[in-house]
Amino acid sequence: MLHAYRFPHSGSAGPVSKRITVPDDEISFRATRSGGPGGQHVNRRATRVEASWNVRLSTALTDEERERILKKLASRIDKDGVLRVVADDERSQHRNKELAKQRLRDLVARALRVPKRRKKTRPPKSAVEKRLESKSRRGQVKKLRKPPAPEE
Repeated sequence: MLHAYRFPHSGSAGPVSKRITVPDDEISFRATRSGGPGGQHVNRRATRVEASWNVRLSTALTDEERERILKKLASRIDKDGVLRVVADDERSQHRNKELAKQRLRDLVARALRVPKRRKKTRPPKSAVEKRLESKSRRGQVKKLRKPPAPEE
């Protein structure tokens, strides 16, 4: 039988960026039994923590940020707009809760990061000349492979 426990909320999950902080009251935590080795402890304690955050209903985001997250994390967000993160690395439920919060923050921060636009650059004149010279040399080598034309 799977037991799940809800955590009371406190504070915030922490800053995602300089301007955005995901409030804890928007994140729901659920603890379930963790799989894998661990003997009796793993069979009796609900140490695996699942953090869920509804991106669509969040008040911490602007519409632009919300769309960016929904697009970038589409494979991790369900049809209701809920982003789920799981942590079962540690034997402690509290530590797993902190890990889940951190993973959620990191995921959102990575999704919100806008990549720098590439500056168009031209190859230097010397590089262009060197390339053309190399092509010309290669063409000469190929020409020399042909048998000489018969003289008439």
